[in-house]
Amino acid sequence: MSNVKAEAEKENAIIPPVDVVEDSKGIVLYADFPGVPKEKLDIHVEGETLTLEGEMGLVMPEGMEAIHVDIDLPRYRRVFTLSSELDSGKISAEFSHGVLKLFIPKAEHAQPRKISVQVS
Repeated sequence: MSNVKAEAEKENAIIPPVDVVEDSKGIVLYADFPGVPKEKLDIHVEGETLTLEGEMGLVMPEGMEAIHVDIDLPRYRRVFTLSSELDSGKISAEFSHGVLKLFIPKAEHAQPRKISVQVS
């Protein structure tokens, strides 16, 4: 956990909580980005590295000033290393109500397959 905290401090960003669910077809990743509009969400893959970033869109009304702020970092950032069993070229993403849902399919060579048996 200390590496995660160090990464956030280094990047001056909040690490969003993430749930990962795996099945035979691939991985579904759910990441929480509260306060982030779709336009400020950035998802990119470089090599085996998947990076999720988002900037909060909280705007103070004119003439008002916050006297207390629970979250003083306006950015989220989370980095993952993808397995070679995953096909990063076919990642799909949905974003609704502050929750990012990514589907990362398994590569064809990692998909389960049925082997037919020949009678000789």
